[in-house]
Amino acid sequence: MSDHSRSFEITKHSPEGNTPLSDQLAVEEPLQVVIDGRPLAVLMRTPGDDEVLILGFMLSEGIISKKSDVTRIDLEARDNHALVFLTDDHPMDWERLTRHLFSASSCGLCGKVTIDAILQSHPAIASKFSLEREILLEAPYAMRKAQDTFESTGGLHASAIFDSNGTLLALREDVGRHNALDKVIGHALTSDIDLSETFLLVSGRISFELMQKALAAGIPLIAGISAPSSLAVEFANDSGQTLIGFLRPPTFNIYHGEDRIKKSP
Repeated sequence: MSDHSRSFEITKHSPEGNTPLSDQLAVEEPLQVVIDGRPLAVLMRTPGDDEVLILGFMLSEGIISKKSDVTRIDLEARDNHALVFLTDDHPMDWERLTRHLFSASSCGLCGKVTIDAILQSHPAIASKFSLEREILLEAPYAMRKAQDTFESTGGLHASAIFDSNGTLLALREDVGRHNALDKVIGHALTSDIDLSETFLLVSGRISFELMQKALAAGIPLIAGISAPSSLAVEFANDSGQTLIGFLRPPTFNIYHGEDRIKKSP
């Protein structure tokens, strides 16, 4: 059975009567992140892809800037623990990190209260990336087709990165939308994918935290199947990111950065 889902015996109630059956549910378990022997956070995640989750989480939180800042990640020493070891020339700035012991679904908002504070650490996007409208409209179909665990559970978020030709470069699912994004960011980090030449598609609403993580990774265009929050739109205006919501072919809404969307010749 997949690490991503687990079978439970339930009773389905309907006007026709009660029916016992097996239901596949998305797995949720804690992952304690320990850096150089000191606890940092607990991520409530769907097991699997834990190494790229940790790498993406640390990059999007500003703890590391490249994979070589990490010497080792030990996932075997203790169940549901990730023991991370940084290079000697990359010490942790513990005073800067106000969120040490618990992080709900890798939420990047905790301890960061202004857009200005984020932009001080991650400059606005300078990428000249652009995308044809028709390629954007095909992306939701490609993402849904690749969502294996969602098909069986209906209970996972997804994040996917595509190149300008619409090729799906990576997709990850998780109970936490922030974790799903951190996983694809971590995958890109290990695969040397230049995220400044990609766009991100998320399966649900677009929050400020997702925009912040995407900026930390250098992603110029973010699209979602559902709505953005007001703060996400304000963030996009300051970060220079293109923000697209309600991507439900054949329509979508552009909240900022319309110049990156091109009509096909």
